[in-house]
Amino acid sequence: MNIFADFEHRIRERVEAVLRERGSGEADLSRIGVEPPRDPSHGDLATNAAMVLAKPLGTKPRELAEAFAEALRADADVASVDVAGPGFINLKLHSRFWTEHLGALLRQGLDYGRGAPTGHRVNVEYVSANPTGPLHVGHCRGAVVGDAIANVMAFAGNDVAKEYYINDAGGQIGVLAQSVYLRYREALGEAIGDIPAGLYPGDYLKTVGAALAIRYGRDLLAQDETEWMPLVRSYSISAMMMSIRDDLRSLGIAQDVFFSEKTLHEGDPSRITQAVDALRDKGFVYQGTLPPPKGQTPEDWEDREQTLLRSTDVGDDMDRPLVKSDGAYTYFAADVAYFADKFARGFDEMVYVLGADHGGYVKRLEAVAKAVAGEKAHVDVVLCQLVKLFRNGEPVKMSKRAGEFVTLADVVTEVGRDPVRFMMLFRKSDAPLDFDFQKVTEQSKDNPVFYVQYAHARARSIMRQAAAEGMDVSALAEVETETLALLADEGELGLVRKLAEYPRLIQAASLAKEPHRLAFYLYELASAFHAQYNRGKDQPELRFVKVDDAKITGARLGLVQAVAFVIASGLGLVGVQAPDEMR
Repeated sequence: MNIFADFEHRIRERVEAVLRERGSGEADLSRIGVEPPRDPSHGDLATNAAMVLAKPLGTKPRELAEAFAEALRADADVASVDVAGPGFINLKLHSRFWTEHLGALLRQGLDYGRGAPTGHRVNVEYVSANPTGPLHVGHCRGAVVGDAIANVMAFAGNDVAKEYYINDAGGQIGVLAQSVYLRYREALGEAIGDIPAGLYPGDYLKTVGAALAIRYGRDLLAQDETEWMPLVRSYSISAMMMSIRDDLRSLGIAQDVFFSEKTLHEGDPSRITQAVDALRDKGFVYQGTLPPPKGQTPEDWEDREQTLLRSTDVGDDMDRPLVKSDGAYTYFAADVAYFADKFARGFDEMVYVLGADHGGYVKRLEAVAKAVAGEKAHVDVVLCQLVKLFRNGEPVKMSKRAGEFVTLADVVTEVGRDPVRFMMLFRKSDAPLDFDFQKVTEQSKDNPVFYVQYAHARARSIMRQAAAEGMDVSALAEVETETLALLADEGELGLVRKLAEYPRLIQAASLAKEPHRLAFYLYELASAFHAQYNRGKDQPELRFVKVDDAKITGARLGLVQAVAFVIASGLGLVGVQAPDEMR
């Protein structure tokens, strides 16, 4: 159902035939692409076939384009072919092709655009915030982007697992336990004064400390730190992860796997030791020294022999330490073991959704993938820039006092899940995002989520109107091709063309890991649908429901149903509801 992939195949066949006739020999056709023209007036499809083949074949692009165009005119679905500029080829298709495509869309319904199984197993890891506090608005963007990437990749035909990596093995967990223990003492009536520097000061830990007091009473006060620390650590992690899961659930996110970093350090030998030893056997681990970091003189640098990963051999900009000076493994060593674990679980693509401040991780993660898996698996790192909060156009000011921030739960509670999810995708993830509390709740065209949801509600309203007029709207998937062929208005056919972009959009967003493309597309589709509806106000003959003409109404209702299918499908992948009514 991807007409662009279909015509790419057709064009390659015609190009091969032309080249054989010209005696040009074999050529690499992999760079031939088909896409919608930038200017719709130029046609329905555009191909770069002549532009990418002219130089290798030693001929002029325009001359080659004319030969290809002549061959393409023989296609029964092609109404006309024109050569533009230096050699671009524009195709216009018969209206019959579009109405037949509309019929196929209606038969597929909500499965329209779904890709065939690819055989790829993909792990998408996102959020993975330290379990030391509630999720804040910064985590929110990564959560939505990661979830939408996973949804789109699954719809495109991949076997996808959604994963959260729990950082429960580092020193920050000890700090968390110390902070909770302090709040535990406070819950038992002890005056704790100011929170000591280095501990987490947030009030959110008061409830954890109070719950700990209910569970253990005063028993922990009589224990040495070596006794209470493991108990408080475990309890604190569980409490914080419960809170984090609740926050994610409020966004409609339910990850498949919560992977504990601590498990990488357990066992004898641990999974980290096993992963490092495996790389040592492959020649990637050695004892050596690192050059001083930029900006440091040799006198400031400790020239110490270390256990290093030879990551520069696989694309990194420096070799990476695996063992600290105290003999403990580095965080990077845990990253190696974690990737090795994913690879052992059968994933051949690992997607990491990280904050923009983790840009330095890109090369090292790519290097780990090559060292561990060679060419059998690869890594994609998606970086999410900051979110700036505004209220009525003014920046939301947060207290400078440590521990105060705008939580994810605060934002979802105030504006709702749907505006949060859609707006977090209405800009490319590597660009900063401004989020205005007032604008995302406005009922206007300037509020993209409202505008798209309103398009779906309008489509359902049209169906209810038709049913009220006594028309059968229960079997639109079976509308006859002859009936759909009555759609002749350019606005109607333009809507069908826009709908036909959806399968291509899904594949492109999946490959590029760019779910914002889907949000943009839905807004464009909604705009085209609203525009056609408004044309009917000025020109009654274009209204979707014409009581005195059951045939044209049946065709137009099929178009309305198709719009509803695609908007509902796309909103579902974004994680936003497709309402039947707007209140």
